[in-house]
Amino acid sequence: MIFKRASKAIASLALSAVLALPAVADSDTDLNAQQQAEALLKTTEQAARQTGQQNKQREQGFAKSEAELQAQLDALQARQQALETETDQLSEQFSANEQRLAELEQKLQLETGSLGELFGVVRQAARELQVEVHDAITSIERPEQSQLLDEIVAARALPSLAQLEGLWQLFERQIEASQQLSRVWVVVANGSGELSKDRAYRVGSFALVGQQGFLDWDANQQIAKVLPRQPQSWPKQAELEQVTQQPVSMTLDPSRGELLRQLGDTPTLQDRVRQGGVVGKIILALLASGLLIAGYRGVRLLVARRQITQQLKTPEQPGNNPLGRILKVYHEEQAPNVEALELRLLEAVMDEQQSLERGLSMLKLMAALAPMLGLLGTVTGMIDTFQVITQFGNADPRVMAGGISMALITTVLGLVAAMPLLLAHNLLSSQAEGVRSILEKQGIGLVAARAEQGLRGEHELDHEANA
Repeated sequence: MIFKRASKAIASLALSAVLALPAVADSDTDLNAQQQAEALLKTTEQAARQTGQQNKQREQGFAKSEAELQAQLDALQARQQALETETDQLSEQFSANEQRLAELEQKLQLETGSLGELFGVVRQAARELQVEVHDAITSIERPEQSQLLDEIVAARALPSLAQLEGLWQLFERQIEASQQLSRVWVVVANGSGELSKDRAYRVGSFALVGQQGFLDWDANQQIAKVLPRQPQSWPKQAELEQVTQQPVSMTLDPSRGELLRQLGDTPTLQDRVRQGGVVGKIILALLASGLLIAGYRGVRLLVARRQITQQLKTPEQPGNNPLGRILKVYHEEQAPNVEALELRLLEAVMDEQQSLERGLSMLKLMAALAPMLGLLGTVTGMIDTFQVITQFGNADPRVMAGGISMALITTVLGLVAAMPLLLAHNLLSSQAEGVRSILEKQGIGLVAARAEQGLRGEHELDHEANA
């Protein structure tokens, strides 16, 4: 309707434009104008009709599209309603299934309660046996027996009867293997890392003995390594070959190699000295020097004491010994008074004392210096420890073990060196003091004898003068 009204308006405007022409035009001009107006009117009406037809077609298209959209909307709404109904039905069915499943699970739990406990026990036993079989030396001969254990440990359901029987058979085989002596071929790695396939003897599940002694079995690499340190009495292969003929007494590790590995990690005396570092070696050198001095001076004092004992038996024959030299001074001294003789004998005793005590002061100095060097090593070791902590942190104690070992070992070495040196100094000082006492007593006796001779001579002179 809107397009029709627009067409009429356009035609009216065109007609008005034609009628508005000047009235003074002639008749031909009017005729032409009238013809043009009629043509224009026809064109306008034709255009209006075409526009009306197009508008009508558009209105029909719009009505058709609206109907189609409405049909689609109705279909979608119907589909939505159907889906909502289906969803409600599925929800009700899901709730019913859940309730049914809970009832079945409760029933299954009640009916299989003992089987669940059995499954837990079986898995625990299989896990323990798995670890033992994996690390045990019995796996050298039967490497495939761990497959069944892996299946039982990794299972999430109840074990089958075949698996239970297989587990029982594995336990039985492990027990039988622990009491058997068998000969096996293994790959052995020596101290330099070279690999060779050698013959070895498996002593139950406790030890693996090769040509060089006990072997450490590495189950991950399937390689046997020679232990760095062997016990004093380890079974030889020749002895093991005679087990079937006669009993053999041997040393075994009940911990299945753990004690033997700890024996290899136990440091020897050389390792302890090496841990002491430079300071520890200086302390040991100091101890050796002090012991040499103490031994030499001890021998000299012992010889001097024996010589003095022999000299006391023959005082008329002075020898080359401390007491003999003092007697020699006494016999050679012709001083008229006793005071001069006493001074000469005192001088000789002091000379002998200096000879007897030679080296004892150095021994005392070494005894005092040894613990100070130990303290120096302790401080040095702690400095190294703190430096390692600064660089690597304190998460791994093995990183700090070197500095701490040096700190403790040097302290022990200092005390160990100081005690025998101090003891030797005291013993030698006592021996020297004893010898000096003997010399002083003999010197005093000689002075007293000379004084008695002087008094006896004076009495004789007085007696002769009186006579």
